[in-house]
Amino acid sequence: MKSTFKISALVLAFAGLASGAFAQSSTSTKTTTSNGIILSVGVDAGIPTGTLNNTHDWNLGGSVQADIPLLPHQLFVTVNAGYDNFFGKKNLNGTGLTATDIQLLPVKAGLKYFPAGNFYIQGEAGAAFLLNKSALGADNSAAFVYAPQVGYQFPLGGKSFIDAGVRYEATSKLNSMVSNSTVNFIGLRVAYAFATK
Repeated sequence: MKSTFKISALVLAFAGLASGAFAQSSTSTKTTTSNGIILSVGVDAGIPTGTLNNTHDWNLGGSVQADIPLLPHQLFVTVNAGYDNFFGKKNLNGTGLTATDIQLLPVKAGLKYFPAGNFYIQGEAGAAFLLNKSALGADNSAAFVYAPQVGYQFPLGGKSFIDAGVRYEATSKLNSMVSNSTVNFIGLRVAYAFATK
């Protein structure tokens, strides 16, 4: 129930930002996309889903991303690298034990498409490297990761803007012997971005 509330709050917050942005875009047709490379640095936060929600409360991290134009103002190749820490729950099932944090370094590439104005759809895939493998007793150092995302770019003036996106991110198993050792979450990325041209 708590996680459903957290997920709903994240989705509603993004929906509010997006609807305000769409209202503004009806009076202005200016887009924030560029015909040059766009660089961004962001804060990532999320709420675990599935069985991960039983042992971990939330995650926090950061990422850097480059958007490389294929079709100026419309289609970009993305390259993203970041860090995520998933905070373990305390007093697991009344045992007094705390779940070990999960520390991941995801490296992804994909496509970002702007179907209308500053609204975009993005899909990425790559590898998530487990930084604390021995502490977790995992047998895989890396896992496949994929992340579909929707977002909006809010103009700040000049060539800079805020890039806000909501995504679902999931990995393959971190431990090949444990079927529920995947990392799945709904995340929010808020980044400062600027165009190089």
